[in-house]
Amino acid sequence: MTLRLAVESSRSILESDANSHNRVWPDLAAVGAIDPGDELVAELRDGMDGELLAIDDAAALTTLDLGANHPLTGPIAVRGAQPGDVLVVETQSIEPAARAATAVLPGFGLLGDLFLQPFLVHWEIAGGVARSEQMPGIAIRGRPFLGCVAVAPSADLHERAAAREDALAAQGGLVLGPEAATARPAVEPYASRGLRTIPPRENGGNLDVPQAVVGSRVLLPVHVPGAMLSLGDPHFAQGEGEVCGTAIEVAATATVRVSLRRSGELRWRPTFPAIEFEEPVVEGPRPCFLTTGIPVAADGSSSQMDLTLAARRALIELVDWLEAERGLTREQGYVLASVAADLRVAEAVNVPNGLVTCRLPLDVFVSA
Repeated sequence: MTLRLAVESSRSILESDANSHNRVWPDLAAVGAIDPGDELVAELRDGMDGELLAIDDAAALTTLDLGANHPLTGPIAVRGAQPGDVLVVETQSIEPAARAATAVLPGFGLLGDLFLQPFLVHWEIAGGVARSEQMPGIAIRGRPFLGCVAVAPSADLHERAAAREDALAAQGGLVLGPEAATARPAVEPYASRGLRTIPPRENGGNLDVPQAVVGSRVLLPVHVPGAMLSLGDPHFAQGEGEVCGTAIEVAATATVRVSLRRSGELRWRPTFPAIEFEEPVVEGPRPCFLTTGIPVAADGSSSQMDLTLAARRALIELVDWLEAERGLTREQGYVLASVAADLRVAEAVNVPNGLVTCRLPLDVFVSA
């Protein structure tokens, strides 16, 4: 059996929230139901709720209202799913729309403190490749995936997540808390207390793992009866790290098959989502350039095994190289790193300096 869920992806979730939601809540009503083994065909808005595509002038990014972003399609009940089970979501196909966008938002991203001017890229997708007038001479091969795959949290998990995020906010951390005005559906207490869909949690959510492509299986621990599956945030392509804060954000239609691994049959149950996938084989050698970074700040100070700092230094090295050797602006380099370069931990044991690499495939550069 196949269940089809439609959304008006050309309109914001604020204007049309049928089959959609944008908050995390344990008791949100299902918009449909399927059995294990069934397929779900879901229309998905892009993760920015169409806002980037609606903007022509990058200056408008400074006043962007992100309250509605990360709209999800669902939730869908999986009959027979119970807490303790593991839900398996296998992606069958992802059909992206023809237009997409990437943006540098001032103050956001791994180098948000260094990029204080907005920069907007509109992509045209054809033949499995994305090209943009704002990124001349560059073509990004598509490898679409679902950035967001989630089940509902239990009431206990919801409260624990809310408490720890409130504590982080009290310490000055960047946490987007509940916001009723842009919550959809606009029902209480969901609107006032539902958590934002932006961060990943134990129930899944905004994972942004590029390996969640067609053929992969996302394993999600079930927390409530029916599991309550939601999908969203499709990406046409993304580097590992999504360093500027956005990928090639695109609306899409996704087909997934859902199955269950029962609690009584499990030898291991994940605390956080896990993914089963096959590493793609590239035909022939693929030239790459790789920078490295260690946890030493620009002022020469060191931070013990700080892999975030090491990642920043590797990324800054790549942006510097792209500017000096390839003639890109720093904003273009930052975007290219976000959609095509991979941050990876090379080692986390050589005290006091862990090492992170930033790898860019050089076949992104093509003739104009």
